[in-house]
Amino acid sequence: MHFVCCLKQVPDTAEVKIDPQTHTLIRSGVESIANPFDVVALEEALRLKERYGGKVTALSMGPPQAENVLREALSLGADEAILLSDRPFAGADTLATSYTLGKAIERLNRELPVDVIFCGKQAIDGDTAQTGPGIATRLGYTQLTYVVQVEWIDESKRKIQVKRKVEGGVEVIQGPLPALLTAELELAKPRRASLPLLIHSLRAEVTHWDAKAIEAEPKKLGLKGSPTWVKRIFSPPVREGGPKFYAREDLPGAVEQSLETLLSDQTFAAKLLARWKA
Repeated sequence: MHFVCCLKQVPDTAEVKIDPQTHTLIRSGVESIANPFDVVALEEALRLKERYGGKVTALSMGPPQAENVLREALSLGADEAILLSDRPFAGADTLATSYTLGKAIERLNRELPVDVIFCGKQAIDGDTAQTGPGIATRLGYTQLTYVVQVEWIDESKRKIQVKRKVEGGVEVIQGPLPALLTAELELAKPRRASLPLLIHSLRAEVTHWDAKAIEAEPKKLGLKGSPTWVKRIFSPPVREGGPKFYAREDLPGAVEQSLETLLSDQTFAAKLLARWKA
């Protein structure tokens, strides 16, 4: 079986700061990491390879330094790593990103048929959860989102069954292969890299593909292919606490002040008066 896992390099959100003048993220000096949801997706792809056999291909789109997340994937057990890096890819929104990744997967499928694509549920720097479903829609693959468990894959019948998170519980659902799955954090616990694979990842070649290599239409890439863009990024204002009344110092006064504060809100006062009348 051929499993393809899409990974994204993201800034460590615990350290992200916003430039007050330009309203953009300050990336200089901020560590980049592999998107945690994608690492979980990769772990499940590796487990399924161990269970059913086959190959895991790690795929990422980004600048040259995004090669680091692909080397991390190789250190965990991925068999091949491909980086989509080209200036026309820059500035892509989720629509253009899903197009670019989809074209790369089409090429992979021609070389070795793809059975299952794994994506993280969302990227922690965007939280849109749109790229995975966008790829599935473009390729016409079965779309299984918010997956918390892959129960089985039947290669002969070309079917897969998963558990997916829904509001208030989980849903068991089957679908035909090929399929695209988006992973919740509960799907798997990522493994640690073994020393031999870690050494291998440092020496292994990461394949680079540009727009020409995936036969992409220029007008559908990057900014040109993005109908949405970020106008402004800002930190929400710090919320100030409400009034405080200190009963230890003056209990009657604290009660009186608190009642005055509550009754100064006309809506609250009207509701309170209605309850008293009832």
